[in-house]
Amino acid sequence: MDKIVSLSGLSEETRLPPALRYIPPRSDHAGAMEEARMVLFPIFEQLLSGNGLSPRDVDILVVNCSGFCPDPSLASMVVSRFGMREDVRCFNLTGMGCSANTAAVDMVRNMMMASSSSHPHRRACNAVILSTEILSTGWYPGKERAFMVLNCIFRMGGAAVLMSNKREAKRTAKYKLVWTLRTQGAFDDRRYSAAYREEDSEGITGMRLNGDVLYVAGETLQSHIPILGARFLPYTEILLFLASTLKKKFLDKSAEIYVPNFKSAIQHFCFPATGKSVVRETAKRLRLGEEDMEPALMAVYRYGNQSSASLWYELAYLEAKNRVKKGDRIWQLGMGTGPKCNSIVLQCCRPISGETPRNNPWADCIHKYPVTIP
Repeated sequence: MDKIVSLSGLSEETRLPPALRYIPPRSDHAGAMEEARMVLFPIFEQLLSGNGLSPRDVDILVVNCSGFCPDPSLASMVVSRFGMREDVRCFNLTGMGCSANTAAVDMVRNMMMASSSSHPHRRACNAVILSTEILSTGWYPGKERAFMVLNCIFRMGGAAVLMSNKREAKRTAKYKLVWTLRTQGAFDDRRYSAAYREEDSEGITGMRLNGDVLYVAGETLQSHIPILGARFLPYTEILLFLASTLKKKFLDKSAEIYVPNFKSAIQHFCFPATGKSVVRETAKRLRLGEEDMEPALMAVYRYGNQSSASLWYELAYLEAKNRVKKGDRIWQLGMGTGPKCNSIVLQCCRPISGETPRNNPWADCIHKYPVTIP
């Protein structure tokens, strides 16, 4: 296990929930519920107070957590704790891994668009998305290496996101949601079984990651890139890509397909924080450099893999470094079990340089980063 941790790129500063600080770790329902309350309640309160809202101002609530699905749901737990309205539309997403947050953003966007088109006189709404991964019930106590990876790279944390289509939101919003894209790879058996929850040879349940993870990440991304590229890349990049594809297909089978320069259209990138190997493989596929990988690598190093919430830790890193300027585009890429590949593209609406709030997770440590990760 020590070897897996050292190869993952995590530091000594990452956090585990209380239930896993015992020897041996306690993996039970009570510990998982305590962890859920510790993560979800504070981030929900901070999000609302920071935007001058009350729980009753929320019209849509989406909670995503891949591995822990209690009954009543985590979304119902939040509604109960904060006394939200009886007509609040709440949803709970599970089993979607690191792609869940981007899927939730796409879902909320579609709900807002459908509502406004079918009911033009219905009032605009506020939506809150809460993302976390509860570790207390996901701990694998067995001995098989393929099942130990999640023990080593996943850590405690969460993110809360506010989406709104109200007019007044234009004055205060940091970002505009420009585009969303979702692609699926579950039709292929090799990709589908790359990450799978099952029992090991001794009957102990855990999440198994086999040796195909990097291959699956690359193949899933490869089918995703052309669709996103056609939407944002300049025509010159699209033509170069098409020309190289035709050459490989009809003239020279050994020719390499041109990888478009995504930096010609997008300024910042937030990758899945699955571990340093996956981050670097993703950047390699997109022909990006060290600075483009930096937010994801630093999020892995400081906070570990927090499933789909990691993308917002990476965006917070960019904000704390004062790198995001008005008009900049940010590509958040989520890849999860299934596999699923989801993208959202944001555009910065206003200057946010020097605006690092106290609840930014990097506020008290950004001066230490970046660090070198071998």
